[in-house]
Amino acid sequence: MKLFCAVIFLLSLASAAFAAEESVLARVTSYWADEGASVKYASTGRRLRAGHCAVDPKRIPYGSKIVFPDRACTAVDTGPAVISRKAARLCARTASQLKAIVVDRFFETKREAMAWMNANPEFMTLQVVSP
Repeated sequence: MKLFCAVIFLLSLASAAFAAEESVLARVTSYWADEGASVKYASTGRRLRAGHCAVDPKRIPYGSKIVFPDRACTAVDTGPAVISRKAARLCARTASQLKAIVVDRFFETKREAMAWMNANPEFMTLQVVSP
């Protein structure tokens, strides 16, 4: 009986640990620093670098890790097109795509952004790990 209770207790702890992780369908877009600007800052005030992304902070809190197929990015920025989900609404082909969130991934250069966008689908299921 004690062993059974111990196993149940450990399983309840494990489920709480994984509760902060969620899978979401997202329309992934990209943005980059302007050609003349050496530094670009996020709406949170942080200096943007590769590995950052923009999200709707009402859906995904700042500081969350967004897990893409090739790397994890940190949510540090936002923008009106991300909040309005404009990209998802304009190119959605299914009901689930129409309801998808938008995640805007930051790249250092336009070349890197375009290469990544051409190699990956417009919509993908991402893991979101809250801070």
